[in-house]
Amino acid sequence: MTRLLSSPREGLSYPDRGATARRPLPGGYHHLRHRAPIGRGRAVFEAAGTALTTLAVHRGTGFAVHAEHTPVRTGTRVTVGLGFGPLRVTAPCEVVATTYAPDRAGFAYGTLTGHPESGEESFLVELAADGTVWFEVTAFSRPAVWYTRLAGPVVPFLQLRYARWCTRILRRLAARG
Repeated sequence: MTRLLSSPREGLSYPDRGATARRPLPGGYHHLRHRAPIGRGRAVFEAAGTALTTLAVHRGTGFAVHAEHTPVRTGTRVTVGLGFGPLRVTAPCEVVATTYAPDRAGFAYGTLTGHPESGEESFLVELAADGTVWFEVTAFSRPAVWYTRLAGPVVPFLQLRYARWCTRILRRLAARG
């Protein structure tokens, strides 16, 4: 069974809260930055912002996603799970920042104790001046448990694949409006 909260008020498992919004990203972590166009126009931007902040993109991946509430806001606890029965891996996170602006929407969440990685990941959509809608994933992370340490360089590769997968899902959701 997936738990929404690891335990009452467990804290973030890393010290660099909010660092996905700054450059450079903190040292000692694997870094990820993926940016891709997903469409054009205000309607696409608004649909993408809604799909992102209600976690429809994450749910579209097929992972089990549980959130205290959506649209997400700072402090929202989110758990993402993959697997079946005793082979289930859960990844508890907390939303550390949100953006709801006329030309930007999204959030960043940080890992909580019990997550297989330690770090932060942000998901943003932006409506550029030329009408292009961009999706950007920025992350820094490092292994927090034995099996992610054992996986070594495979984890950053999988994170990039996940960001690209989210891009495809978001394109499809935003096009539907």
